[in-house]
Amino acid sequence: MDKFPMTRTGFTALETELKQLKSVERPTIIQAIAEARELGDLKENAEYHSAREKQGFIEGRIKELESVIGLAEVIDPTTLSGTIKFGATVTLVDEDTDEEKTWQIVGEHEANIEAGLLNVKSPIARGLIGKEEGDSVEVRTPGGVKSYEVLTVVFK
Repeated sequence: MDKFPMTRTGFTALETELKQLKSVERPTIIQAIAEARELGDLKENAEYHSAREKQGFIEGRIKELESVIGLAEVIDPTTLSGTIKFGATVTLVDEDTDEEKTWQIVGEHEANIEAGLLNVKSPIARGLIGKEEGDSVEVRTPGGVKSYEVLTVVFK
């Protein structure tokens, strides 16, 4: 299996979520299932079925997180420099609207566009890889072709 590139921050967030699920969520749902069982007939016990469904979700998420963490390749962006690559924090200006946007290019498991974390496999990130400050780049996105100018490239 291939390794997943990930920043230290993203890796730590996944480890924290895994710890929360194992030490808090899992015991809580086990207790809820036990309490629901005490209510009697399990066929028509909505609390029991809801708790079992939630338990399935928690166990699935735990397995997923363990897999991702096991295959993570943590990359420290502060050790990088040069053109845009994984870990770069890039400030762009949309050449059509003059709107500035700042994104950090991160692994797919830590991406969150609202938080400014751009998936390295996204069309915008793929279009930016290898560019440097001052370059113009046209990116084909699901919303159409966008033109950006790279204002800054920082590795922090």
